[in-house]
Amino acid sequence: IDERNWQDENDFATAYVNWGGYAYDNDTYGLDMRDTFKHVLSGVSVAVKNQDNREHDIFDSDDYLQYHGGMIASIRALSGKQPRQFFGDNADPQRVKVRDLKDEARRVFRGRVVNPKWIESIQRHGYKGGLELAATVDYLFGYDATSDVVADWMYEQVTEKYLLDETMREFLEQSNPWARHGMADRLLEAIDREMWANPSEEMKQQLTQILLDSEAVLEERGEE
Repeated sequence: IDERNWQDENDFATAYVNWGGYAYDNDTYGLDMRDTFKHVLSGVSVAVKNQDNREHDIFDSDDYLQYHGGMIASIRALSGKQPRQFFGDNADPQRVKVRDLKDEARRVFRGRVVNPKWIESIQRHGYKGGLELAATVDYLFGYDATSDVVADWMYEQVTEKYLLDETMREFLEQSNPWARHGMADRLLEAIDREMWANPSEEMKQQLTQILLDSEAVLEERGEE
Protein backbone atom coordinates (compact mmCIF):
# COMPACT_ATOMS: atom_id res chain seq x y z
CA ILE A 1 0.00 0.00 0.00
CA ASP A 2 2.78 2.45 0.85
CA GLU A 3 4.52 1.75 -2.46
CA ARG A 4 1.22 2.10 -4.34
CA ASN A 5 2.15 -0.82 -6.60
CA TRP A 6 -0.84 -3.07 -5.86
CA GLN A 7 -3.69 -3.91 -8.19
CA ASP A 8 -6.12 -6.02 -6.17
CA GLU A 9 -6.49 -8.43 -3.25
CA ASN A 10 -4.27 -10.99 -4.95
CA ASP A 11 -1.29 -8.69 -4.37
CA PHE A 12 -2.25 -8.35 -0.72
CA ALA A 13 -2.59 -12.13 -0.38
CA THR A 14 0.86 -12.66 -1.86
CA ALA A 15 2.42 -10.25 0.60
CA TYR A 16 0.42 -11.62 3.55
CA VAL A 17 1.36 -15.23 2.86
CA ASN A 18 5.00 -14.44 2.10
CA TRP A 19 5.40 -12.62 5.40
CA GLY A 20 3.25 -14.86 7.57
CA GLY A 21 3.48 -18.37 6.11
CA TYR A 22 6.24 -19.75 8.33
CA ALA A 23 5.89 -22.16 11.25
CA TYR A 24 7.73 -22.15 14.57
CA ASP A 25 7.93 -24.67 17.42
CA ASN A 26 10.48 -25.95 19.90
CA ASP A 27 12.48 -27.67 17.18
CA THR A 28 11.76 -25.58 14.09
CA TYR A 29 12.51 -21.94 13.38
CA GLY A 30 10.84 -20.48 10.33
CA LEU A 31 9.74 -23.58 8.42
CA ASP A 32 8.23 -22.57 5.06
CA MET A 33 4.55 -23.50 5.32
CA ARG A 34 3.13 -21.01 2.84
CA ASP A 35 1.15 -23.61 0.91
CA THR A 36 -0.43 -24.86 4.13
CA PHE A 37 -1.14 -21.29 5.22
CA LYS A 38 -2.90 -20.56 1.92
CA HIS A 39 -4.95 -23.75 2.27
CA VAL A 40 -6.03 -22.78 5.79
CA LEU A 41 -6.89 -19.22 4.82
CA SER A 42 -8.96 -20.40 1.86
CA GLY A 43 -11.28 -22.22 4.29
CA VAL A 44 -11.83 -19.32 6.71
CA SER A 45 -15.30 -17.75 6.66
CA VAL A 46 -15.03 -15.33 9.62
CA ALA A 47 -12.14 -12.93 10.27
CA VAL A 48 -12.02 -11.49 13.79
CA LYS A 49 -9.67 -9.02 15.45
CA ASN A 50 -9.87 -8.69 19.23
CA GLN A 51 -8.63 -5.70 21.22
CA ASP A 52 -8.14 -5.64 24.96
CA ASN A 53 -7.48 -1.91 25.49
CA ARG A 54 -8.63 1.55 24.42
CA GLU A 55 -5.18 3.03 23.92
CA HIS A 56 -5.53 2.63 20.15
CA ASP A 57 -8.25 2.20 17.56
CA ILE A 58 -8.36 0.68 14.09
CA PHE A 59 -7.44 3.99 12.40
CA ASP A 60 -4.69 4.80 14.88
CA SER A 61 -2.08 2.25 13.79
CA ASP A 62 -1.23 0.34 10.61
CA ASP A 63 -0.93 -2.87 12.63
CA TYR A 64 -4.69 -3.36 12.42
CA LEU A 65 -4.98 -3.06 8.66
CA GLN A 66 -1.84 -5.16 8.11
CA TYR A 67 -2.99 -8.04 10.31
CA HIS A 68 -6.78 -7.95 10.14
CA GLY A 69 -7.18 -6.19 6.80
CA GLY A 70 -4.49 -8.36 5.26
CA MET A 71 -6.26 -11.47 6.51
CA ILE A 72 -9.59 -10.35 5.06
CA ALA A 73 -8.06 -9.54 1.67
CA SER A 74 -6.15 -12.83 1.61
CA ILE A 75 -9.23 -14.90 2.43
CA ARG A 76 -11.15 -13.11 -0.32
CA ALA A 77 -8.35 -13.71 -2.83
CA LEU A 78 -7.80 -17.37 -1.93
CA SER A 79 -11.42 -18.46 -1.42
CA GLY A 80 -13.20 -16.18 -3.86
CA LYS A 81 -15.57 -15.16 -1.08
CA GLN A 82 -15.75 -12.15 1.21
CA PRO A 83 -15.47 -13.38 4.81
CA ARG A 84 -17.64 -12.01 7.56
CA GLN A 85 -15.53 -9.53 9.48
CA PHE A 86 -15.83 -8.63 13.13
CA PHE A 87 -14.07 -6.57 15.78
CA GLY A 88 -14.06 -7.90 19.34
CA ASP A 89 -13.86 -5.23 22.05
CA ASN A 90 -12.94 -6.69 25.43
CA ALA A 91 -11.28 -3.60 26.86
CA ASP A 92 -13.82 -3.96 29.66
CA PRO A 93 -13.95 -7.71 30.45
CA GLN A 94 -17.31 -7.22 32.13
CA ARG A 95 -18.84 -5.70 28.99
CA VAL A 96 -17.41 -7.56 26.01
CA LYS A 97 -18.79 -6.38 22.68
CA VAL A 98 -18.45 -7.83 19.18
CA ARG A 99 -19.16 -5.46 16.31
CA ASP A 100 -19.28 -5.83 12.57
CA LEU A 101 -16.07 -4.25 11.23
CA LYS A 102 -18.01 -1.63 9.27
CA ASP A 103 -19.87 -0.66 12.44
CA GLU A 104 -16.57 -0.38 14.29
CA ALA A 105 -15.16 1.77 11.48
CA ARG A 106 -18.12 4.14 11.72
CA ARG A 107 -17.89 4.23 15.51
CA VAL A 108 -14.19 5.16 15.48
CA PHE A 109 -14.70 7.61 12.62
CA ARG A 110 -17.40 9.56 14.46
CA GLY A 111 -15.86 9.17 17.91
CA ARG A 112 -12.32 10.26 17.04
CA VAL A 113 -11.45 10.85 13.40
CA VAL A 114 -13.89 13.73 12.81
CA ASN A 115 -14.57 14.55 16.45
CA PRO A 116 -14.08 18.34 16.80
CA LYS A 117 -12.56 17.93 20.27
CA TRP A 118 -9.91 15.52 18.99
CA ILE A 119 -9.17 17.67 15.96
CA GLU A 120 -8.78 20.74 18.15
CA SER A 121 -6.54 18.93 20.60
CA ILE A 122 -4.30 17.46 17.89
CA GLN A 123 -3.45 20.95 16.67
CA ARG A 124 -1.71 21.66 19.97
CA HIS A 125 1.00 19.18 18.97
CA GLY A 126 2.39 21.07 15.99
CA TYR A 127 4.33 18.94 13.50
CA LYS A 128 3.44 15.70 15.31
CA GLY A 129 -0.24 16.65 15.25
CA GLY A 130 -0.12 17.04 11.48
CA LEU A 131 1.65 13.70 11.22
CA GLU A 132 -1.13 12.03 13.22
CA LEU A 133 -3.77 13.48 10.90
CA ALA A 134 -1.94 12.22 7.82
CA ALA A 135 -1.43 8.80 9.40
CA THR A 136 -5.14 8.57 10.17
CA VAL A 137 -5.97 9.19 6.50
CA ASP A 138 -3.42 6.55 5.46
CA TYR A 139 -4.92 3.99 7.84
CA LEU A 140 -8.46 4.77 6.68
CA PHE A 141 -7.31 4.22 3.12
CA GLY A 142 -5.43 1.02 3.95
CA TYR A 143 -8.30 -0.59 5.83
CA ASP A 144 -10.65 0.32 3.00
CA ALA A 145 -8.27 -1.10 0.39
CA THR A 146 -8.14 -4.45 2.19
CA SER A 147 -11.60 -4.66 3.74
CA ASP A 148 -13.98 -2.17 2.08
CA VAL A 149 -15.05 -0.44 5.29
CA VAL A 150 -14.94 3.26 4.35
CA ALA A 151 -18.05 4.78 2.75
CA ASP A 152 -18.03 7.78 0.45
CA TRP A 153 -19.48 10.05 3.14
CA MET A 154 -16.49 9.23 5.35
CA TYR A 155 -14.04 10.29 2.65
CA GLU A 156 -16.08 13.46 2.16
CA GLN A 157 -16.10 14.35 5.83
CA VAL A 158 -12.40 13.75 6.37
CA THR A 159 -11.69 15.94 3.33
CA GLU A 160 -13.87 18.70 4.70
CA LYS A 161 -12.43 18.53 8.23
CA TYR A 162 -8.75 17.94 7.43
CA LEU A 163 -8.19 19.82 4.17
CA LEU A 164 -10.99 22.27 3.34
CA ASP A 165 -11.33 23.83 6.78
CA GLU A 166 -9.54 27.19 6.83
CA THR A 167 -8.22 26.83 10.39
CA MET A 168 -6.79 23.44 9.55
CA ARG A 169 -5.21 24.81 6.37
CA GLU A 170 -3.39 27.49 8.36
CA PHE A 171 -2.29 24.97 10.97
CA LEU A 172 -0.90 22.50 8.44
CA GLU A 173 0.82 25.09 6.26
CA GLN A 174 2.59 26.41 9.33
CA SER A 175 3.28 23.20 11.21
CA ASN A 176 3.42 20.36 8.68
CA PRO A 177 2.89 21.12 4.97
CA TRP A 178 4.09 17.59 4.13
CA ALA A 179 1.03 16.20 5.92
CA ARG A 180 -1.32 18.37 3.87
CA HIS A 181 0.33 17.23 0.65
CA GLY A 182 0.24 13.57 1.70
CA MET A 183 -3.44 13.63 2.67
CA ALA A 184 -4.52 15.27 -0.58
CA ASP A 185 -2.45 12.78 -2.55
CA ARG A 186 -3.89 9.78 -0.68
CA LEU A 187 -7.49 10.95 -1.05
CA LEU A 188 -6.98 11.48 -4.77
CA GLU A 189 -5.60 7.95 -4.95
CA ALA A 190 -8.81 6.70 -3.32
CA ILE A 191 -10.72 8.44 -6.10
CA ASP A 192 -8.45 7.10 -8.84
CA ARG A 193 -8.85 3.55 -7.53
CA GLU A 194 -12.64 4.06 -7.28
CA MET A 195 -12.57 3.26 -3.58
CA TRP A 196 -14.19 6.67 -3.17
CA ALA A 197 -16.76 5.82 -5.76
CA ASN A 198 -18.74 9.00 -6.35
CA PRO A 199 -16.87 12.14 -5.27
CA SER A 200 -18.32 15.44 -6.35
CA GLU A 201 -16.45 17.09 -9.19
CA GLU A 202 -16.02 20.16 -7.01
CA MET A 203 -14.36 18.21 -4.21
CA LYS A 204 -12.09 16.39 -6.65
CA GLN A 205 -11.01 19.73 -8.11
CA GLN A 206 -10.43 21.14 -4.63
CA LEU A 207 -8.22 18.20 -3.71
CA THR A 208 -6.26 18.56 -6.92
CA GLN A 209 -5.73 22.25 -6.23
CA ILE A 210 -4.65 21.53 -2.65
CA LEU A 211 -2.11 19.03 -3.96
CA LEU A 212 -0.73 21.59 -6.42
CA ASP A 213 -0.67 24.36 -3.81
CA SER A 214 1.09 22.19 -1.25
CA GLU A 215 3.66 21.11 -3.83
CA ALA A 216 4.35 24.81 -4.50
CA VAL A 217 4.75 25.48 -0.77
CA LEU A 218 7.21 22.61 -0.40
CA GLU A 219 9.09 23.63 -3.51
CA GLU A 220 9.51 27.16 -2.16
CA ARG A 221 11.01 25.67 0.98
CA GLY A 222 13.22 23.40 -1.10
CA GLU A 223 11.78 20.38 0.73
CA GLU A 224 9.56 18.63 -1.82
